[in-house]
Amino acid sequence: MKKDNVLKQEECYILNNGVQIPAIAFGTYKAADGKNADVIRMAIEAGYRYFDTASFYETETYLAEAIRESGRSRDEFFIASKLWKTEMGYENVKRAFSRTLENLETDYLDLYLIHWPLPEPGYREWKQLDRETWRAMEDLYEEGKIRAIGLSNFLPYHIDNILKDCRVKPAVNQIEYHPGYSQEATVYYCQERDIRVQAWSPVGRRRVLEEPLVKELAGKYGVSPAQICLKFAVQRGIIPLPKSSSIDRMKENLDLYSFEMDQEDIWKLATMPQAGWSGEHPDRVRVAI
Repeated sequence: MKKDNVLKQEECYILNNGVQIPAIAFGTYKAADGKNADVIRMAIEAGYRYFDTASFYETETYLAEAIRESGRSRDEFFIASKLWKTEMGYENVKRAFSRTLENLETDYLDLYLIHWPLPEPGYREWKQLDRETWRAMEDLYEEGKIRAIGLSNFLPYHIDNILKDCRVKPAVNQIEYHPGYSQEATVYYCQERDIRVQAWSPVGRRRVLEEPLVKELAGKYGVSPAQICLKFAVQRGIIPLPKSSSIDRMKENLDLYSFEMDQEDIWKLATMPQAGWSGEHPDRVRVAI
């Protein structure tokens, strides 16, 4: 790793539209629960330059504050945000995007995603709504206001609906992904179509960290259980979105290129019994876990 922990050139990917994206991001969900930008400021200090936010997270303004106070230029950062379920539909997207730009104090986004494919479980007209929402995203992209557009929590049949008549192919799909819940069908589908997969909850809400296999591999490679979970994503070309409130853990989570796991261990992690699932599914009411 570089001395300042900032990712090197080879620790980035090229999206299907030619845009370069860092291989690790800092997730900002609940990062401003203290109603301040302290955690995000700490993440910038730790070396993160790719930040994932969303209108639903209510962290956009705190991210803007942290970036402004860092003294670094906007183009040093890769900023992604997402539109919420209530912001779907052509005109709603345009308004939501304007609010997001205002909150983030910027005139463009590096990446903008549809947060969920359905506004609520059982919504019958989701196919039409998703296509209409995507059309607005395409217009913003073609106007040069977004460098790349994509999806979040979309399963293969949701993505098929977009691909049938899109002008711009989704660049990424962000899904829950970690040992014990790696959504292999969706990962395979996306990778076959050059859609970059991103991993939210990449350590499985800490429950996965206590799994015997994860702890065994941490001992084998001399790293933390969290690093095993994150490397499980990175080694498969998936972008993890870890979050932490400790600067030491933030730096540790960036240090994923000092070791390589054996392919056998990757398969063991991919075939673990289900563990650490959040209870979220795009077509169903959230399950209390």
